[in-house]
Amino acid sequence: MTQSNLKRRAAVAAVTVFMLSGAATVQAQQIDQLLTIEKQVAQAGAQSQATIDKIADETDRLVGEYRSVTTQIDNIKVYNDQLQELVAAQEKEKASLQAQIENVSGVEREIVPLMQRMIGTLEQFVKLDVPFLQQERVERVATLRELMSRADVSTAEKYRRLMEAYQVENEYGWTLEAYAGPLETEGRTRQVDFLRIGRVVLAYQTLDGGEQGMWDQEAKQWVVLPESYRNQIRQAIAVARRQAAPDLLVLPVSAPESAQ
Repeated sequence: MTQSNLKRRAAVAAVTVFMLSGAATVQAQQIDQLLTIEKQVAQAGAQSQATIDKIADETDRLVGEYRSVTTQIDNIKVYNDQLQELVAAQEKEKASLQAQIENVSGVEREIVPLMQRMIGTLEQFVKLDVPFLQQERVERVATLRELMSRADVSTAEKYRRLMEAYQVENEYGWTLEAYAGPLETEGRTRQVDFLRIGRVVLAYQTLDGGEQGMWDQEAKQWVVLPESYRNQIRQAIAVARRQAAPDLLVLPVSAPESAQ
């Protein structure tokens, strides 16, 4: 091989090495670019995944809120249905109460005159009855008459008070009572102890025990009793005041009128 051929081959080798070196440099740059792109793609993928995760979390939250709102709507529908039933029941009750009110108004128009007549009957009864607790009983009737003229008192309350007065008068018929009070006889007034046994016996005894008597319902006057009744009446007064034990007592009683 000649020297010139050797030089030519060396030159070719040098050019080849240069070209290979240049190609390697280009490939390295391309690899770097590829790595950079891959890195950017990886970063973009990570960002996209984070965005996707965020969207997924938000979606889960919205789905949860939707389900909660749906449940609330269902509950509200059930509650509204119950309210509708309640309103319907109340309307029915309202109609019933209105009918009752109209009936009460009619009853009230009838019962007020009846109560007025009952008060008049009670007043007459007190006047004709055995004269015990006269002032108290007369004042009770007067209070009822005053009550009837008051607009701030309901008819029901007036009726209750009237029935209460009748009940008190009824209880007088079977109770035993002793009380102190003034007695007017023969133009003079004395303080005495009264004894009432139902409406059968109304007797009195002076505080010193010197005189005793009883009411004669037929004659409408007080009658003085013999001294023999002194201890009996005193004992009966003590029993009525619960100062002595109940015992058998002998007291004068008006004979019942015979039937004609």
